Amino acid sequence: MAVALSLASCGRSARVDITVADAPSSEVIVKLLDINRFKVLDTLTLDESGKIVYKMDVRKGEPEFVYLFRGEKKIASMILKSADKVSVEADTLGNFTVTGSQESLKLAQVEKDYAYALSKMNSLARRAEDAVNPEYALSLRQDMGKTYLEYYRDRVRYVMENSTSLSVVPVFFQTFGAELPVFSQSTDAIHFRNVADSLAIVYPDSKYVKALRQEADKRFGYLELQTRIAAAESISYPEIELPDIKGEKRSLTDVDAEVILLQFWTASDVEQKMFNLDVLKPLYEEFNSKGFEIYQVSLDVDKGLWAQVVKEQKLPWISVCDSRGAQSTYASLYNISAVPALFIIADGQLVDGSVVDEASLRKLIRDSLK
Repeated sequence: MAVALSLASCGRSARVDITVADAPSSEVIVKLLDINRFKVLDTLTLDESGKIVYKMDVRKGEPEFVYLFRGEKKIASMILKSADKVSVEADTLGNFTVTGSQESLKLAQVEKDYAYALSKMNSLARRAEDAVNPEYALSLRQDMGKTYLEYYRDRVRYVMENSTSLSVVPVFFQTFGAELPVFSQSTDAIHFRNVADSLAIVYPDSKYVKALRQEADKRFGYLELQTRIAAAESISYPEIELPDIKGEKRSLTDVDAEVILLQFWTASDVEQKMFNLDVLKPLYEEFNSKGFEIYQVSLDVDKGLWAQVVKEQKLPWISVCDSRGAQSTYASLYNISAVPALFIIADGQLVDGSVVDEASLRKLIRDSLK
């Protein structure tokens, strides 16, 4: 059994032979990409010839993005799979080569292409800013637009041709400065989803693939909303369409009522559950027959908990759930920063009015009903 466990452990271990030129007996920091931040795994001390062998545990089917740093300077990047045997030759300036890992070779090329495009964009931007001649400055900005478009098209081609390689994941999140993501078009949601589907077949348990899926779903949600809004009749509030506890899609614009109370909430909060029973139910019983309806949007990631509360409290109104939680596109459209949050819609228009307690809410509903 001890031998079997030892063999199993070796099978999950990735080995990296590291050589850093001109850095004998110095320290190298090993960092893991934890979705959107670096996590320090280890600090290594190179021998007198600038070499060391490093082994790390990598689960089968869950490759890891691993980076080597010397101080604050990144000197190498890798995508390591279980049982990989990789050699890295680097210098202190950030130049490196990787052998023994096809995924790492692709990642290195991705980083090289991005660094070149970013350098070109920054150079054009500086020259345009310093240009005295307005026509020359305009020409430089046009060159920036061409450079961006050429790089974007090249990256679309790359992710389509390498849809089963994890090297496409960082490509999707590249930016030219804080204001210009490379994949900035709403229709890019299609590329995100297609690649997420392809990667999920190869790496169904990868945290990076799951993060890409989450981003794909969020972008696709925005795309669907834009499509619906463009095709919808003119209304003063954003449309919402979400499933109820039976899984049936319920649309806010289809609610047949003179006055609608739209509320965002979470079933995980005790006070908000009590608000259902102490405030909303009495209001519903009093005004529903007079043309009043409630459209309640849960922002619970745990849909099971939400459905349980709806059933236990026997909520009679329309109750739907957006399991994206804080990432909900609907919450963003309504500028929701905290829950609970509510709005009154009367005759297809959002009603201006202050709600500070049950009495003010009751008055607003009564005044809105004709």
